Amino acid sequence: MGLCTVMHKVLFVAVMVFSNVLSSNGIGLNDTARPKVVRIGALLNFNTTVGKVAKVAIEAAVEDVNSNDAILGGTKLNVTMQDTENSGFLGMLDALGMMDGETVAMIGPQTSATAHVVSQIAAEIQIPMLSFGATDPTLSSLQYPFFVRTTQNDLFQMAAIAEIIGYYGWRDVTAIYVDDDHGRNGIAALGDRLAERRCRISHKAPISTSLSSENIHNELKTANSEESRIFVLLAYADWGLEVFRVAQDIGMTGSGYVWLVTDWLATTFDTNSSISPEAIGGVQGAITLRMHTPDSQQKTKFVSGWSKLTRDKMVNDTGLNTYGLYAYDTVWLLAYGIDAFFKQGGTISFSQDPKVTEQHGGKLGVDEVRIFNEGDLLLHSILQVNTTGVAGPIKFDSDRNLIHPAYEVMNVNGTGFKRIGYWSNYSGLSVVPPETLYTKPPNRSSSSQELDNVTWPGQTKQKPRGWVFPENGRELRIAVPNNVIYQELVSLKGADPSGYCIDVFRAALNALPYPVPYKLHAFGDGINKPKISELLQLIEAGVYDAAVGDLAITNNRTRIVDFTQPYVESGLVVVAPVQKLNSNSLAFLRPFTPMMWLVTGIFFLVVGVVVWILEHRVNDDFRGPPKRQIATIIWFSFSTLFFSQKQNTVSSLGRFVLLIWLFVVLILNSSYTASLTSILTVEQLSSPIKGIESLVTSNDRIGFQRGSFAENYLAEEYNIARSRLVALNSDEDYEKALKDGPQKEGGVAAVIDERAYIELFLADRCDFSIVGQEFSKSGWGFAFPRDSPLAVDMSAAILQLSEGGELQRTHDKWLQRSACSSEGAKESINRLHLKSFWGLFLMCGVACLLALLLYLIRILWKFSNYSEDTEPSSRGTSSPGLQTFISFVTEKEADISSRSKKRRMERASNKVRGGEESPNCTFGNGNEV
Repeated sequence: MGLCTVMHKVLFVAVMVFSNVLSSNGIGLNDTARPKVVRIGALLNFNTTVGKVAKVAIEAAVEDVNSNDAILGGTKLNVTMQDTENSGFLGMLDALGMMDGETVAMIGPQTSATAHVVSQIAAEIQIPMLSFGATDPTLSSLQYPFFVRTTQNDLFQMAAIAEIIGYYGWRDVTAIYVDDDHGRNGIAALGDRLAERRCRISHKAPISTSLSSENIHNELKTANSEESRIFVLLAYADWGLEVFRVAQDIGMTGSGYVWLVTDWLATTFDTNSSISPEAIGGVQGAITLRMHTPDSQQKTKFVSGWSKLTRDKMVNDTGLNTYGLYAYDTVWLLAYGIDAFFKQGGTISFSQDPKVTEQHGGKLGVDEVRIFNEGDLLLHSILQVNTTGVAGPIKFDSDRNLIHPAYEVMNVNGTGFKRIGYWSNYSGLSVVPPETLYTKPPNRSSSSQELDNVTWPGQTKQKPRGWVFPENGRELRIAVPNNVIYQELVSLKGADPSGYCIDVFRAALNALPYPVPYKLHAFGDGINKPKISELLQLIEAGVYDAAVGDLAITNNRTRIVDFTQPYVESGLVVVAPVQKLNSNSLAFLRPFTPMMWLVTGIFFLVVGVVVWILEHRVNDDFRGPPKRQIATIIWFSFSTLFFSQKQNTVSSLGRFVLLIWLFVVLILNSSYTASLTSILTVEQLSSPIKGIESLVTSNDRIGFQRGSFAENYLAEEYNIARSRLVALNSDEDYEKALKDGPQKEGGVAAVIDERAYIELFLADRCDFSIVGQEFSKSGWGFAFPRDSPLAVDMSAAILQLSEGGELQRTHDKWLQRSACSSEGAKESINRLHLKSFWGLFLMCGVACLLALLLYLIRILWKFSNYSEDTEPSSRGTSSPGLQTFISFVTEKEADISSRSKKRRMERASNKVRGGEESPNCTFGNGNEV
């Protein structure tokens, strides 16, 4: 046993004896009996970009804590720093050297790879380990209970990068990363976050930690031969620029490329002020992240004094980076935790680990390792700290991550950075600092996500597409369904495939701004129609890169692949045998439906009656014996059909009603004439099947094209029994099954298929026709794997073809219909229904009612005046009064006016004569006055 070990044991025994003496006197090592010095350790990489800044920051923090007696009550911190030289093995040895029964906590390790090793030792001897640089998300509190991360978790940095990728609409990325725990676990976290947004890492390029230029060149060359042009670089600050140098030599930093870089690039720029112009030129246009530290007086004071600190520590030309801020806060966090530890009565005591002593005593000096007896209490005290440091709030959530993780999104432009926004776990991407959003409800909607304009590699403002066709020379494998019918759509006869679908596909490819190498592969045996669902599953499995042909876009299929914009609008229709309707003696009745005829006739009579009422008292044409008046009503109303009524209307209300009615008659006349012309000049077809509704309610068999989605659609949407559905292979099968009818074996009452097929089928078959309306809406498109960027560009090309007329010209070339497919306008369509004219009839009815109402008011007013003119002797009971009113209404208005005038004159003359015969008045006693 060495002298050092003996001295440690003697010191331990002395401490224990002293503790027992204090305890026997009622004194504990509590807040009133603190040690003068508390020893802590620090594991750094002194010669790295992060390490040299962290060393200065830690030393400054220790000095600030020791100079402030209010923090530890007179106790001083004594920090021992060890240089791990970026080696996990040396880090383990340095950690073991510090765990000798005196060190109560450790700051570091600086790297995640070393932290994975040392954290297991710290958990065994129960010493809290506070790391400001180990960002690996797999350093969890469950596996490493004494590991405390005092910086941001890379889990959030990967989430920020994934949101940036989703914000710009990219799907596939290439990950370039350091091949150690830090790189591999960080990229794994990125893959998880990308999958949440339906994005993926299409290629991984691990870079060896030995930093071989040959290894970097080979990995980048391989990555450049892939499709994606979105590169995510996760590296260390000390050699990340070397990756960019090699990438620049290969030509991977120009226009069309996108580089998303973790926070090492911002750390490098913040720390080193002497970066060469060549290195700066290689990273132009890259997007990088920087851990966001809110502005505060503490931060301003510390940043302003950084130059003096570096001069005092003899590390000139070293700028302050965010890791330095977190390293400074780590010391203060530990000081607050130790203070709380003492206030809770904690004591610093160590004991041997019996497992180590019994099994490995004397080997590698591990018997000197001691367990911190109250390490759990110190760890708990550290995790309960709630304060504010130079880097922002110091408080841990339930997962032991610092609260309010946030990053600044930076764009390399010129010799420095341009901040284009922020990312926070609270509100996502924004152009305002995250702390201004914490007081508002979180908003992660796509419309609220925002970044400023970016200058991309190549000094372009236009967002790169993000992908190209790979340089490995592989052609796209395009599957083409080998149809056995409708060769106008796709024909694989001969060496060069042809058809409408093929021509549209080739025209869309030619409209793309880049070449697409491809080869067409037939899918199917050429005898039976291939099942499209199987073809789409092969695309999903990666057997084919796309499919071209008559591919209907349905809801279930879009869950497997992505379709382009439809280049054919189609839907399911019903085709059935039809019979020609010969013209007969009653053909003139076909334009109107029976209900239309009935309502029209009723309105003719109603209008005649209304006009008669309005004209009867003032117009001699509407007067006479009852038989004549009835004949006048009928003749007048129906003669308006030809605008030949000989009776004139003299009343204003009568003319108003007649004007409205003549307008209605004009519309009815024109519509009837047009419909009758169509019926007599266009051949009429009739079928007992009126559409899909009549098929659903019947029990007849229904034909469909084998392999079509129509089978499942009819069974699932219309609940048609599958036993009623008959699969047909060719257009000859269609014709034979329809002619046989449902009575014969194999025959069908109708065939249901997409309109594009049926139009080709009917091109030279005039015995069949489409009946009813199209009862589903769909279209044809080209199929690509999910999230394929080529599908988006092909959709834009199809729209361009449609707008330029090229799509219609191609359609007319292959699918121009002949006479039969255009014939057979249905009688039910040509016939005019009441619903088409109810507005006109309503308008006429309202006019009649309004005229009658005004007429009644006018008659009542005149009758009241007529009653006042009647002599009292002529007035009787109410019954004679009703008779008088009826007589008044039926009598000619001129006669009544003449008689009323005569009566008023007679009464006036009677009053005059009465005055002449009785010039004097007498009183009741007979005396004259």
